[in-house]
Amino acid sequence: MTATFDLVVRGGTVVTDAESRRLDVGVRGGRVTALGEGLGPASREVDASGLLVMPGGVDAHCHVDQRSSSGLMTADDFFTGGVSAACGGTTTIIPFAAQHRGQRLRDVVADYHLRAGGRAFVDYGFHLIVSDPTEAVLRDELPALVAEGCPSLKVYMTYDALKLSDRQLLEVFEAAGRLGAMVLVHAENSDAVAWQTGRLLAAGRTEPRHHPASRPALAEGEATHRALALAELAGAAVLIVHVSCREALGPIVSAKAQGRRVWAETCPQYLLLSAGDMDHPGFEMAKFVCSPPLRSPADQTALWDALSGGMLDLVASDHAPYRLHDAQGKQAHGTDAPFTRIPNGMPGLELRLPLLFSEGVVKGRLSAHQFVALTSTNPARLYGMYPRKGAVAVGADADLVVWDPHRETVVSHAALHDAMDYTPFEGMTVTGWPACTISRGEIVWDGQSVRGEAGRGRFVARAPLGA
Repeated sequence: MTATFDLVVRGGTVVTDAESRRLDVGVRGGRVTALGEGLGPASREVDASGLLVMPGGVDAHCHVDQRSSSGLMTADDFFTGGVSAACGGTTTIIPFAAQHRGQRLRDVVADYHLRAGGRAFVDYGFHLIVSDPTEAVLRDELPALVAEGCPSLKVYMTYDALKLSDRQLLEVFEAAGRLGAMVLVHAENSDAVAWQTGRLLAAGRTEPRHHPASRPALAEGEATHRALALAELAGAAVLIVHVSCREALGPIVSAKAQGRRVWAETCPQYLLLSAGDMDHPGFEMAKFVCSPPLRSPADQTALWDALSGGMLDLVASDHAPYRLHDAQGKQAHGTDAPFTRIPNGMPGLELRLPLLFSEGVVKGRLSAHQFVALTSTNPARLYGMYPRKGAVAVGADADLVVWDPHRETVVSHAALHDAMDYTPFEGMTVTGWPACTISRGEIVWDGQSVRGEAGRGRFVARAPLGA
């Protein structure tokens, strides 16, 4: 019998952001070409009986093959990061083309295309980090890069080598507003952080466990309020990244109630870990150093409520992979370094979906439809790649995760696929795990082994907001 399809995912329950139906998914030429019951024969079939079939995850905030402002490279590149993503059910990533001061933004993007081209394992786009918003960047380079498929940029309100003044923020917001580009904002009040940090260091509180106290929630809340006000003044659409606390949620909820073009994300570490997890002496706690820092259980509750109530729009990993036991990672300045000299960030690309499904869907905090929206459909829509990505629909890329909602797994870094030497979620028990991940019609993770070569991932040119 002649095969009708290249691949059929048969007998599963297809779950989208809006509905659940028992359907077969037929794939030809890397795209979904049919949805229905009893689809015809295929060259290859995946038995999804008793399993969920969802659009592959879109991780819209991860740092891959990126050099920090201090010169350190992330442990994961586009291959290892992409493999890790696929094994966790994510089929598209949007890392950052990071401009450092003095660089042309166009040169930065050209370099990232070269880095990704021969190494990418899953499909990808680029956000642009703008740390040097010169007239040439905003007038000439940014419009061309948006037109070429990079309609999102990130700005920082903290970190000396990256932060922009309020005047510079206004100039970036105004330029982005004209172009229909989304501006991602890392919102922390730099002066408040510096003041608080100085007090801690003067008191001899230098260990990693003191990092959360150095970046108070009020500093995040104030900067969030200011960023939203400046964006409104300049006519920009903004997304506040890695929201960690109640103080930041307040201005976001208020802006949304006014109908402003404001969105926000959080990350699994802020939902599942707290500053109390760090309250132990020794360098081992460096694995939890990230900014904004881990907060309180009350903040966790507020974030879960905001997710279930639609006030937070997506969940990203903020995968920032610096190895713990490595002179090019967390130990760059030795094991006695103060927390100010420890590279910020923690890994999470592979565990984003399992953690959110287990703690959200299984525990009744989120519906399966909300899970799909937060991890796939919403980021695809916001960042200009829907319905090609983030959908199980005829014509969409055949990016699918076949999900076992009952599989129980104890998290162990030894079983993960990134280039790291730890996971902050070690020993947690999660329910729900990818049984199979399909990228553009190709099985790239079969639940046991990785399939596919470096360079198979493709650049996704994205459309401006509202296009």
